[in-house]
Amino acid sequence: MKQIIVVNLSLRLPNGKLAAQVAHASVASLLITEPEILSQWLEIGMPKIALKANDDSELLGLHERAEEAGIPSQLIRDAGKTVVTFGTITCLGLGPAKVKEIDAVTKELKLL
Repeated sequence: MKQIIVVNLSLRLPNGKLAAQVAHASVASLLITEPEILSQWLEIGMPKIALKANDDSELLGLHERAEEAGIPSQLIRDAGKTVVTFGTITCLGLGPAKVKEIDAVTKELKLL
């Protein structure tokens, strides 16, 4: 089990903004995870990995593939109050899910 957060690199977010968006993606995705999967993930220490996407179109494609695979998936769109405009896609939260399932969707991505 693991969770993956994919960051939109094209935005070049400041570190503090990036950290907040990653946290939003993690929480949003886990909130829609089935209780049994969530319990298993919590028991093994909540493993998560941050990966990078080139732009929002790549995040949209990953989101679609994750949903087709039955993996909890949440796109994070910014509120537009600070660095980027309202609705900008900053991150994608995936899982927690089984490693094999989530890796099938994200295997081409590089570590953040």
